[in-house]
Amino acid sequence: MTINLKLNGVEHSVDAEPGTPLLWVIRDELKLTGTKFGCGVASCGACTVHVDGEPARSCQTFIEDVEGAEITTIETIGDTPEGAAIQQAWKELDVVQCGYCQSGQIMSAVGLLQENPKPSVEEINDYMNGNACRCATYQRIRAGIQRASEILEA
Repeated sequence: MTINLKLNGVEHSVDAEPGTPLLWVIRDELKLTGTKFGCGVASCGACTVHVDGEPARSCQTFIEDVEGAEITTIETIGDTPEGAAIQQAWKELDVVQCGYCQSGQIMSAVGLLQENPKPSVEEINDYMNGNACRCATYQRIRAGIQRASEILEA
């Protein structure tokens, strides 16, 4: 079946079977590999994208459910004020260790800051729960979100 979707501001028509995860369309059909496969069951957050401005796990979001939706991936998240602030903070604080989970961490962190520009530590922990980091850089991720909040406030 042919599905029309808008990905990073560009209209695409893709042929995919019903039940195909959005993740595989993004990576295999559209060749955008910033969104990562982690667990396949929406538990780790590595595959997080934004669908109509809301963070969503693309491994469990089916292509037919996003027809006509606005989808944003890590490749263009820096075009938003929150995304630019997160990217700046990540660089300043050297948040990344191995980096595999970082696109999902960044996509979730942007969602948090768009919803709550000045989150408390507890709010950060609650919102980011479900984004796994194999290297356990949670302290640096939390500090990065706090720094991005400061950047946005300036």
